[in-house]
Amino acid sequence: MKKYFCMMLIVMTLLISGCGSKMKDGFYTAEMSDYSFGWKEYLCILVKDGDIVYAEFNAKDPSGYIKSWDNAYMENMGTLSGTYPNEYTRYYVAELIESQNSEDIDTLTGATTSGSNFTRLAAAVTKQAVRGKSTTIIVESEAE
Repeated sequence: MKKYFCMMLIVMTLLISGCGSKMKDGFYTAEMSDYSFGWKEYLCILVKDGDIVYAEFNAKDPSGYIKSWDNAYMENMGTLSGTYPNEYTRYYVAELIESQNSEDIDTLTGATTSGSNFTRLAAAVTKQAVRGKSTTIIVESEAE
């Protein structure tokens, strides 16, 4: 009887811990707490059948204008750093969807601050998805 009880306890623990880590279907959003150089980065994901199937990573200015729409910014940044918002936002999103894990994302040279923010946003938003909480989570910005 003691063996049976121990086996059932192990099986129940495994089932509970496995079920607790699956993301729940829905939309989830995380955003940085502050603007950095006039932009506040955010990440929205859509989870379906427990997997991230869509994500949008970008930044907005106080009026809501989207960073990747700013052609002058794109040209300036592309010349200086070798990448630009339309490129690195898509790259980071593709990495997240492929890996389904915020820890397996490589940072692009020229977009390291955004890469660091993306990793932090992805960790926060996937934690929200596991909890099934659709309220926007605010991620504290690092000091510049």
